[in-house]
Amino acid sequence: MDVKSAFLNGYLCEEVYVEQPKGFIDPAHPDHVYKLKKALYGLKQAPRAWYERLTNFLVSQGYRKGGHDKTLFVKEKEEKLMIAQIYVDDIVFGGMSEEMVQHFVQQMQSEFEMSLVGELTYFLGLQVKQMEDTIFVSQSKYAKNMVKKFGMENAAHKRTPAVIHLKLTKDEKGIDVDQSLYRSMIGRLLYLTASRPDITFVVVVCARYQAKPKMSHLVQVKRIMKYVNGTSDYGILYSQTKKSTLVGYCDADWAGSADDRKSTSGGCFFLGDNLISWFSKK
Repeated sequence: MDVKSAFLNGYLCEEVYVEQPKGFIDPAHPDHVYKLKKALYGLKQAPRAWYERLTNFLVSQGYRKGGHDKTLFVKEKEEKLMIAQIYVDDIVFGGMSEEMVQHFVQQMQSEFEMSLVGELTYFLGLQVKQMEDTIFVSQSKYAKNMVKKFGMENAAHKRTPAVIHLKLTKDEKGIDVDQSLYRSMIGRLLYLTASRPDITFVVVVCARYQAKPKMSHLVQVKRIMKYVNGTSDYGILYSQTKKSTLVGYCDADWAGSADDRKSTSGGCFFLGDNLISWFSKK
């Protein structure tokens, strides 16, 4: 679902004045300004005003805002859920009953000018393939574009993202490399971890050396790229399950960092049989 001219729906909590736009100046009062009744594109507070307007509306309709993700709204009715995820003017929504979904659509269209885009297939670089009883989420298009951007689409593929027992150090005597290039590669790889838990650990390790990247660090990042190049179609499969048990696993190395002897921890969480969250940090 897409909201048309979303920022024009926001209400202002303060007085804001704007100059008369060129071509629409009142000849009788050329030095006057306009007082805005609602938000306008270009205002710094326009996104916030739109979010507050939408939040107040959804809460008034019985939705509750997520505890950690403030752009997630959930409504429970007769043990069934209706969920709406907000990203600026785009709304991804779904429910456990067709009645709840259609009611949500009617509510939104009665309050805002909306357009229905259809079934979710692509969102923020995530490709979503919905089948009868499974959903496959990947970033294959994003991964291929990333590898091509850094000129590694023809590089030999690697079977693993890193060598066994990876031990990167500050390598202070190593050869300096372009900091902007290194940071750009790390940033794109970090976004790829949204659907690729298999590269999370090694990307996090490489991300520690963005301040003063050396050739040894760049070589490892390029290895990750070569691995991604051969596994760009990898993703996460979510299957329908009656299990609702939340199970977590975690582990840590012992003083694994060769620079400061700090440990690196990691973990993953499953809802039933489906992986829903993972992390790696120092």
